[in-house]
Amino acid sequence: MASIQDLERVASQLRRDSLRMVHAVQSGHPGAALGCADYFASLYFHTMHHHVDFKMDGIGEDVFFLSNGHLSAVFYSALAHAGYFDVKELATFRKLNSRLQGHPTTHEHLPGVRIASGSLGQGLSNAIGAALAKKINGDPHLVFALMGDGELQEGQNWEAIMFAPHNKVDNLIATVDYNGQQIDGPTSKVLSIENLKAKFESFNWLVLEFDGNNMAELVAGLDKAKSMTGQGKPICILMKTEMGKGVDFMQGSHEWHGIAPSDEQLAKALAQLPETLGDY
Repeated sequence: MASIQDLERVASQLRRDSLRMVHAVQSGHPGAALGCADYFASLYFHTMHHHVDFKMDGIGEDVFFLSNGHLSAVFYSALAHAGYFDVKELATFRKLNSRLQGHPTTHEHLPGVRIASGSLGQGLSNAIGAALAKKINGDPHLVFALMGDGELQEGQNWEAIMFAPHNKVDNLIATVDYNGQQIDGPTSKVLSIENLKAKFESFNWLVLEFDGNNMAELVAGLDKAKSMTGQGKPICILMKTEMGKGVDFMQGSHEWHGIAPSDEQLAKALAQLPETLGDY
């Protein structure tokens, strides 16, 4: 099992890859990708029981759904380093005829991708469906989902949030990237989401809160979430992260939601992120 230090090294590489991918095509979303790199490192190298011999039905393994699909660069990097496809394919990110589109899609048949997630607000509904299918099939494995806090301004989420506890979907761990930022500014100014913990608890979810950029706390939190499954209620994790985490001039700013770094900015950023698994 990977140590905390090992996972931190993985996260550093995921950040490097994400920045280089977005920079190469001058298109993409680096901010939240950097913020969620620790989560993806833990998810694919510690938390989930998953198979790189990818099968779309996900039977006999934990499965993951990315709802905020603009985080695609860090998702692809995690999949590649976990062994789903050759790391060299990361160089095709957002290029014509690539399997690594700007937002994940399924018609390219990229291993590890189970839903298209370009339209926000739909991932949780898909994850609930998969979790119910596992119950019907007698599959004891878990379903994980990641969504953005700004994404919770989408109404479909709240139908899903109401549906899951009513139907005792207790094999689901849904994580909110709680960075307080979205493309147009702080969520508190664009459209306040108020007290998410109180909201999820009022819908009868079990709720955990922890720092998603502290690897030890993150790993322990995800392990605790797994231990809480099977109790008749879905699990929500409010994962506090910082947009642009790991790069001093990007951290905490919504301006890096969807802007690619220049050559100079990339060099400055990479100098702060050790190459640990080897660049593609």
